[in-house]
Amino acid sequence: MTVHGNSDADLAARQTLRRYKLAATGLLAGMGGLTIAGYAAPALGWVRDGFWLEMFRAGARAGVVGGIADWFAVVALFRRPMGLPIPHTAILPAQKDRLGRALGRFVAGQVFTEKEVERVLAQVDVPAFLADALEDPATQDAVVRGVVRSAPQILDRLEDGRASNALSRVMPRLLGGSDLAPVIAKALRSLVDDDRHQEVLSYLLGQIKDGLQAKESALRAMIEDRVREQGGRFLGWAIGGSIATKVLLAAGKELDRIDPENSSLREGFTAWVRAQIDRIETDPEHGSEFTQAVTGVLSHESVVGWWGDIWQKFRRMVEADVEDPEGRVATLVREGLERLACQARDDDVLRRRIMDNVNRTTLRMLPFIRERMVEFIARVVSGWNAVEMADKLELRVGKDLQFIRFNGTLVGFGVGALLFAVLRLTFGLNAQ
Repeated sequence: MTVHGNSDADLAARQTLRRYKLAATGLLAGMGGLTIAGYAAPALGWVRDGFWLEMFRAGARAGVVGGIADWFAVVALFRRPMGLPIPHTAILPAQKDRLGRALGRFVAGQVFTEKEVERVLAQVDVPAFLADALEDPATQDAVVRGVVRSAPQILDRLEDGRASNALSRVMPRLLGGSDLAPVIAKALRSLVDDDRHQEVLSYLLGQIKDGLQAKESALRAMIEDRVREQGGRFLGWAIGGSIATKVLLAAGKELDRIDPENSSLREGFTAWVRAQIDRIETDPEHGSEFTQAVTGVLSHESVVGWWGDIWQKFRRMVEADVEDPEGRVATLVREGLERLACQARDDDVLRRRIMDNVNRTTLRMLPFIRERMVEFIARVVSGWNAVEMADKLELRVGKDLQFIRFNGTLVGFGVGALLFAVLRLTFGLNAQ
């Protein structure tokens, strides 16, 4: 703590406190002047002794006593009055350790209650706050930088010299087992429902066409050789080339005929695929054979090597991409943050889940927070310099405490005068 803060607020508070102190002291001095005047007035011939003058004197004396007593009480809170070692003075500095722990217990037990915490959390739109933070470009940049910087370390930890082998072992196991047939059947049915199988057929037809064109010379020679073998050398020489041409043209026309989307071959292909899917789902023996076939392919050493190659290509791609601030990794992270922000703002289910988790986590941690808060406040207060603490506290609350001095002086005057009047009227001149 600093004894004299240099902030505008501290300077203003110190000037206000000084002004109120001077006013309270001035009132006390004025009451002392009235006391002296009450006794000097008869000697100066200003007024005669009598009931009203004596009541005024009693009130003035009581006002002085009340003002001094309250000055002593206020000063004793923060320091020793006039520097005198009077017991039970400088209360706050002397008891700062105990007061710090008591303050910590009060804040933890009376402010951070479950009811208060729940009430405050109910007024805070945590999902909207989270959405604002996720949409903030500075937050997104920080998250992207963190992900990009940590990507190589993550890849190192994932790999550690074993990632390729691990991936090779895991993939067949993930796709293997007794449940493989239903899983693949469900996937295939989804593809058929979306007409994705027709894309496969189109690809196969295209490959066949390209293959016929690329191997036309070889196919023509093969057909001519077969004609010569079956019909003799002369017949092969006479009509072999013609037959080869007709066969290749017919094959090309047939492929062109079945390629359109509404061809009967495509409809038949769809029916065949659906029938095979039904067999996989309903025929255990066929499903088992299908599972064994797929597992055998995935377990083949060439496929296993392919899995390892996938990992290496993936790693090289990621390492190259993280060098680009606008690369795929950065873009994916930004898009993910934006989607999460939209969901946190508009998805009622997610919003409720976030609030439930925040409430549950906060209430679960509340006892621990309370305990640490008591220790923290007590440790902070204990570390304060006693004189500096008293100065700071007086600076903050001293203005209000000066009204105690005002009231003590004025109330003392009134009570003293009233008490004198009551006693005099009750007991006569014997009441002094």
